[in-house]
Amino acid sequence: MTSQPVRVAVLVSGGGTNLQALLDTLQHSAIARVARVISSRSQAGALERARRASVPTVILRDPGDAGELQAAVGDAQLIVLAGYLKLVPRAVVARFRGRMINIHPALLPDFGGPGMYGHRVHEAVLASGARESGVTVHFVDEEFDRGEIIAQERVPVEPGDTPDTLAARVLEAEHRLLPRVVLDLARRLA
Repeated sequence: MTSQPVRVAVLVSGGGTNLQALLDTLQHSAIARVARVISSRSQAGALERARRASVPTVILRDPGDAGELQAAVGDAQLIVLAGYLKLVPRAVVARFRGRMINIHPALLPDFGGPGMYGHRVHEAVLASGARESGVTVHFVDEEFDRGEIIAQERVPVEPGDTPDTLAARVLEAEHRLLPRVVLDLARRLA
């Protein structure tokens, strides 16, 4: 008897490049598959990526509504926040504790928390004089970017870096690290 791939729900708010990395990696995987994509924004570019991959999508009317989010997640076994900019309601965090992860474009615990996303993170890293940045995948808890760290990949800050150049290198690391962590967690859940 063969087991079914672990069903992954991906929560998005933006363009969806990390979603695309997951779609590409899991397309033929027997371990995990993207089962649905849930967005806090109807204009999120990630929705079109999901549609092109024939993955069902849901647009939340109220991202703060735990019942609506739980209904959207459905039978997913693993939740991935990939550029999702809303705080997940406590009831959903409790239901998926240890099965909900987030990717953040810096080395947590530094440069995280409310409002720290996108270029704001890279600007803060450069303003701090840090010699390296990177990416963190962590479990989601009741606060932004405070859950237990699962994995990190370091990226050097180069002389003359701008937020754009640093962001590009960090994004490459995100696209490597997130699918690897998802597959590792899916193997444990299978």
